[in-house]
Formats: sequence, C-alpha cells, structure tokens
Amino acid sequence: MSTLANQLAAAEREEVARGIRLLLARPLLTEAADPPGFALVRRRRESLAAWFDYTCGWSLVVEPRRGYARLGKVRPGTDASRPARRTRSGRAPFDRRRYVLLCVIAAELLSVPMTTIGLLADRVIAATTADEALPAFDPVQRPERTAFVDALKLLESYGVLRTVDGATDAYVESADAKVLYRVDATLLMRLPAAPVGASRSAVPADEVPARFGELLAGLVRERRYGMTQDPPGGRPPEDPHGEPVAASDAQRNLWLRHSVLRRLFDEPVLYRAGLTDEEAAYITSLTGRQILRRAVEQAGFLLEERAEGFLLVDPDAIATDLRFPDDTSTARVAALLLLEPVRARPGGMLPEQVAEAAAGLLRRFPGWAKTYRSEDGAARLAEDAVRVLRDTGLVRRTGELVTALPAAHRYRVPEPETAGTDGRGARGGRGAAAGAGQDGEDTW
Repeated sequence: MSTLANQLAAAEREEVARGIRLLLARPLLTEAADPPGFALVRRRRESLAAWFDYTCGWSLVVEPRRGYARLGKVRPGTDASRPARRTRSGRAPFDRRRYVLLCVIAAELLSVPMTTIGLLADRVIAATTADEALPAFDPVQRPERTAFVDALKLLESYGVLRTVDGATDAYVESADAKVLYRVDATLLMRLPAAPVGASRSAVPADEVPARFGELLAGLVRERRYGMTQDPPGGRPPEDPHGEPVAASDAQRNLWLRHSVLRRLFDEPVLYRAGLTDEEAAYITSLTGRQILRRAVEQAGFLLEERAEGFLLVDPDAIATDLRFPDDTSTARVAALLLLEPVRARPGGMLPEQVAEAAAGLLRRFPGWAKTYRSEDGAARLAEDAVRVLRDTGLVRRTGELVTALPAAHRYRVPEPETAGTDGRGARGGRGAAAGAGQDGEDTW
C-alpha cells in the first residue's frame, strides 16, 4: 500500500472514531448546531452505521438534505439521569406538566407542515380537554404558557420546529403573541428511539395505568434477539398463543454482545457486579474480549480495566455530555470535594451527614458557591453533588445511604496551596483531580 493510501486510511479511521464519539454524546446531531460535526458524520455515514449496528445494535439514520443524523440508542430500561431540560431558566429539568405538553404538542404537529403558536395552542386545548386523563391546557395562566413555551423551545432545539416569524418567548408575556413555525414531521417521528411504535401497543385507556410497565417494556422489544431485554440478559417472549419462544444460540450471542457493549459505551462505568452470569462469561471469553478491545480502539477510547469493571476514557472529551472533574459547575466541584468523606465511610453516609460535609465546604471557602448561601443551601448543594456522582457512576444511593462505588477511588484532590477568603482555594483543589487508577493497578 502506498504512502498516500496509508494516509487516507488513517484519516478515515480518525474521522470514524471522532464521528462515533460525536454521536454518542449527541444522538441527534444537526447541521445547524454543529456544521463541521454533521459534515463529518455525513461523509462517513456508511462506516459509522456499520460500526453502531455491529457493536451496539443501534441504527443510524443520516439525512443529508434535511440536515440531521439520528442515532437510535435503545436501552433495556429507563434512565432518569438525563431528563429533558428547559432551554431557559438555568436549564432546569422538565416536570410532569412539561412532559405532558411536549407529548401533546408532538402529536398535534404530525399533521401540519406549518402552524402558528396560537393555532397550536388551540389544538392543545382541544386535545387535553377531550382526554379525561389530562388536565386541560389553560393559556390564560402564565405558568401554563411558560410550560408550553418550554416544550416548544425544546422542539426548536431539536430542529423539529423552525421559527419563520416572531419569537416563541413572547408567548410567555401574552397569549396573543404572533409566531409562525415550519414543522419537520419526518424528524419529529425520528425522535423516539424505541424500535416499536406506540400505536402498535394501543390498549383501552382505562387499562394503561395497570399495564404501564408492560407497555413501556414493549416499546423497546427487539425481535431480532428472540427475547425481551427486561431483565438484562433477556427472557423468551411469548408468541400470540402464549407459548414461550426460545432464542437461538446466534440470537443469544448477538444479544450478549450488544447488551454488554451498549452499557460500556453509554454508561460512565460498567461494573462487573452489574452483569448477569452470561454477560460476565461473554466479556471474559476470548471472542468477547477481542470484540470489546477492537470496538474501543475503533472508537478512539482508552480502556481502563480493573477487577471491579471497565471504564472508557475519551482523550479528546468528545463523547460525553457531562464532564467530571469539571470546574465550570459549582455542583461538580462540590461533588469532587465530597468524594473523600463519602469514600471514608464504607458503610455509607446519611443525607444529613453529606449536608454537614457540604456545610463544611461552605464555611471553608466563604467566597465560593454564592447561590448556596441560603438557610437550606448546604442540603441543596449536597443533593446536587450527589446527583452528579450518581450520574457519573461514582456513588449509589440505597434507601437514604450514599455509598461510594469502586471507580470513586480513581480520583483524589490534593490540598490547595492557599485557601484565601475569596474562595480561590476551592478552585485550586477542584481542578487538580487525578486518575489514581492509571498506573497499572488491578483495582481502583
């Protein structure tokens, strides 16, 4: 192979690896949000689609003319660590009302290529009034208009809605605001990552509450495995006559590969204790280890393998939507600083004890974390920090106890050289975390 051919092959490998990590962080990648990233994914879409299908069993759809790429990251269970967030007001997570309005709005948008905010509000009023299970939408109330706008802004951020005239935020101040939208119904239908459409699971409305778990599991059932994914590792489904359908060896091996690698590439840490016996056997087999290492290398990650589990490190910090350690967020700084007292108690810490440790940080650095200086500030800071640690796989909460997980021991915080009254000592500490497990040790 010539030097030029080698260079072209190396460039393609680098671009595919970058494209994989871009899509892992942003399963809906739009040209408007990231023109260079979308151009890369469009250029390497065949190689990327082949990698995701073989490695994780996820489908990748790239629409060059419509300007988006959608990776269908199917998961066997629910995950509340990545809620929909408001694009306004400090990116607070959606509450139940906003999720309800988001779903109703999405249903009403499917049949219209263009609409106005007033016409859409009228359709939502009609839909919620006709459904006994939903509180009627009342645009007279400002909190209702605010929730409505938050749902619309989220769809705008996805590219489903495009403002032709006016500004969505104006509706918060007045229900008479004039806003004209163009609707991308094709992209809207791509948003659900579930392989089974909800319409195929239609049941009488009065049966939904009792069967909600069953219906939710049905949306993520993938027939090619010959099994469901709840619990992980699979169990044979039932055919229309109620008899179990056994998966073939090929189907079961395919599911084992995808179930392990999905979690490895989509979760902060993959612990061996969280694997089924079959998954543990697969990942320790010669074939399983070869496939794992090859997939990690193709995606451009570094693999940390320890006695307790596996962790992927992205040298370029592309593949994650939540960086840790990270000194751009007070909660993430506090999370790093609170790791030490949590690790020091193998039996776990009660919320009150974590809050007291957070109060100690506030006393130690009086010029830091000004938004947490209220009466309940220490408790709020502790709660936010624990949420960060849970989302990054470093602690678990069992009942009220917060307990450190093995990967928590890969971080350490050196004492800051100075801890002045302006709080800069906290900055010095929070930026100095180091991976303690990268020296070849067998455990974190």
